[in-house]
Amino acid sequence: MDLRIFTEPQQGATYDTLLAVAKATEDLGFDAFFRSDHFLSMGSGDGLPGPTDAWLTLAGLARETRRIRLGTLMTAGTFRLPGVLAIQVAQVDQMSGGRVELGLGAGWFEQEHKAYGIPFPKEKFARLEEQLAIVTGLWETKPGNTFDFHGTYYDLTDSPALPKPAQSRIPVLIGGHGTSRTPKLAAEYADEFNIPFASIEDSERQFGRVRAAAEAAGRKADDLIYSNALVVCVGKDDQEVARRAALIGREVDELKANGLAGSPSEVVDKIGRYAETGSRRIYLQVLDLDDLDHLELISSQVQSQLS
Repeated sequence: MDLRIFTEPQQGATYDTLLAVAKATEDLGFDAFFRSDHFLSMGSGDGLPGPTDAWLTLAGLARETRRIRLGTLMTAGTFRLPGVLAIQVAQVDQMSGGRVELGLGAGWFEQEHKAYGIPFPKEKFARLEEQLAIVTGLWETKPGNTFDFHGTYYDLTDSPALPKPAQSRIPVLIGGHGTSRTPKLAAEYADEFNIPFASIEDSERQFGRVRAAAEAAGRKADDLIYSNALVVCVGKDDQEVARRAALIGREVDELKANGLAGSPSEVVDKIGRYAETGSRRIYLQVLDLDDLDHLELISSQVQSQLS
C-alpha cells in the first residue's frame, strides 16, 4: 500500500508552507506529494494568504525535490485549455526528471469560477472527454509528426505536439463517484482510478464498476491502479487525536467514520480494510499543513507497519 500526502492549499497556505510539507513528504519516505487545484477556500476558513496555482507550485517543487512523485487531485478541466495544459504538464515533468502525474477532472466548484472570472460551462463532462483525448494525443504523437483534433468544443490543426514529457507516458488519474460515464472514461484513458472520500463499501462497488468497464473496453482490470483519498487524523493517544481534530474543525467520531482517524493501530486496521477492496494507494488528505509532527507520526507508526 502506497501512502501519498494530499494537500488542500486553497484553505490557506503559502508556497513556502507547501515546500516544507513536500520536503517532509520526501524525507519521511512517503511516495508522493499531491495537491488540489482550487482558487477559493471552502467552508468557514478565510483562505489567507490566498490561493496558489497548482502547476506553478508543482514546477517549483519539481526543482526542490528529488524522489517523490508530484501531481494533482484533480486539475480542473475548466481552468485550462487542453493544449496549454499538455505543454505545462510536460514541462513540469521535464523539470522533475519524470516524476509527474496528471489527475484531470471536469471541474465543479462554480463559486470559484465566478470569483475569478473563469467560464463555467454547462456541459463539463463532454469537454473533459475531449480534453483527455487531446492531452494524451499530444503526448503520444511521435516527434516530427503533427496532431489534429476536431471536436465539438476544441479544434487543433497541425499541432507540432511539443514539448514531450520526460516519461514515456505520464500517468493519468481519473476519479469520482459517477456510476456510468466515469468508469467508461477511466477505462479508456486512466492509469489510475481514484475515489475520494468514500466508504469501504462504496469504494468496492465503484472499483467493481471500473474493473468491468476496463474489461468491456478490452483492457485487463488490473492494468489500472485503484486508490482512495481520505482525510487523516492520527494521534499517539485519544487526547492527541482530539487536539488534531479540533484544529481542523472536525469531530473525532465523524473523522473515524468517514476517514482515517484514531491511533496508529486503528488507522492501519482501516487501511487494511480498504486494501481488501483492491485499493493499492491512499492519498492522505492533510488539512493542518503546519503540523509536520503529524506526518512524522504517520511515517513512523502507520507507514512502517504497512511496509
